[in-house]
Amino acid sequence: MNNEQLPAYKRLPDAKGFFGKFGGSFVPEALQKQMDEITRAYHTICRSHDFIRELRSIRKHFQGRPTPVYYCKNLTEKIGGGRIYLKREDLNHTGAHKLNHCMGEALLAKYLGKKKLIAETGAGQHGVALATAGAYFGIPVEIHMGETDIKKEYPNVMRMKVLGAKVVSVTRGAGALKEAVDSAFEAYLADPVNTIYCIGSVVGPHPFPLMVREFQRVVGIEAREQFIEMTGELPDNVCACVGGGSNAAGFFHGFADDPVEIYGVEPLGRGAKLGDHACSLAFGTEGVMHGFNSLMLKDADGNPAPVYSAASGLDYPSVGPEHAYWHETGREKAAQIGDEEAIEAFFRLSRLEGIIPALESAHAVAFATKLARERPTESILVNLSGRGDKDLDYVMEHFGEYADREY
Repeated sequence: MNNEQLPAYKRLPDAKGFFGKFGGSFVPEALQKQMDEITRAYHTICRSHDFIRELRSIRKHFQGRPTPVYYCKNLTEKIGGGRIYLKREDLNHTGAHKLNHCMGEALLAKYLGKKKLIAETGAGQHGVALATAGAYFGIPVEIHMGETDIKKEYPNVMRMKVLGAKVVSVTRGAGALKEAVDSAFEAYLADPVNTIYCIGSVVGPHPFPLMVREFQRVVGIEAREQFIEMTGELPDNVCACVGGGSNAAGFFHGFADDPVEIYGVEPLGRGAKLGDHACSLAFGTEGVMHGFNSLMLKDADGNPAPVYSAASGLDYPSVGPEHAYWHETGREKAAQIGDEEAIEAFFRLSRLEGIIPALESAHAVAFATKLARERPTESILVNLSGRGDKDLDYVMEHFGEYADREY
């Protein structure tokens, strides 16, 4: 079988971790040795019967997988457009998709004999998920989180601490996701032999974009089977929010080889001015940060630009290399949703369906409603990547007037 006949997940990345020109590993030589060790271990362990059996057992009996696909009847009828469905990752244990790869990464760390898990987090869902995995496997966890995000997502900070994780407040720069990644990488570099960096998205040096995608691919596999069982056909469109893009990467791979339109929904924030959004696919140019080459938002000096979104999990100045490759080749279309549209979707889904979405996921829901109005005969399947409990205080403090509107 030649490469073009292989399913999408087997075609890329190549042996060096590249998706076309994007990806790779741009790290110091000493750290590259650790990356190579992790790569070899992953490719060996992930194919072992014991690893696969244990991971499947965790997904079923601990995480509660599979999560369902749900038809939004009330929302669909209210907007008078295409049929909107949700893949309910908010019902995954800990309330988001993040546990899918965190349990996989922690299980890999167990097989490698690592003594500590280190990670960054933005919205806090990855931190909570890794703290959960650390508690499950009995491995200490250290989570780096920007000072700004700690204030926005305080409920998740408390959850991490209750689960036993050490939370490191990052005060440099904007005190957001990018700075948290910088800080976590530095902590990992101090002792890469005994620790493992459990990255929170499909970013970073190879093999992290590959590993996280593969652990998340269960979402797309389930969603495709469930949608066909429910409707007898494939969805016409699938969409998911994209910051780094972990939830979207795994979800999209379920439909990568199908005649389905794929949309990555980015945060337009306050508008298209640099510093007011985090739309790397739409406005970024090629650049290297955090050890990988992708599309990146840059300032006048070519450094990562400041970014903004009401959704802490989306305010990252780059994007996973596979998303950049898919966008460049036309397989993934980039859509942009601003803060106000996302907040409206947050309340609309809550009022009409009784489902409070994460602000990150609300971006995808907002785009789905716009697309449904434009395409009234089509179906749209949204990856609802997380629940919005974590966002309630922030939303009511900053957007409380939206609660008084009719939806």
